[in-house]
Amino acid sequence: MKTRKVPQRKCVVCQQHKAKKDLLRIVKDKEGNISIDTTGKLNGRGAYICTDEKCFEKLSTKKILNQALKTNISEEIYQEIGNYVKMR
Repeated sequence: MKTRKVPQRKCVVCQQHKAKKDLLRIVKDKEGNISIDTTGKLNGRGAYICTDEKCFEKLSTKKILNQALKTNISEEIYQEIGNYVKMR
């Protein structure tokens, strides 16, 4: 029986490759709306981050998500991501 290849993605904060299911995807759609993609299937430009609190702290202080998605991200989005990370 064939073994399936596990999809790998890179965290925009720590630059480590991890399994796609272990990362959180943030999506910017065509209209410019930013949302958390828990399914990994929403259309749009995506950026992956670790669900580690250290990565989130670095993400929010250096505004790395702004660079990755090439747009200005509001503090409310960062708070929403923080709440999601703390729940996991």
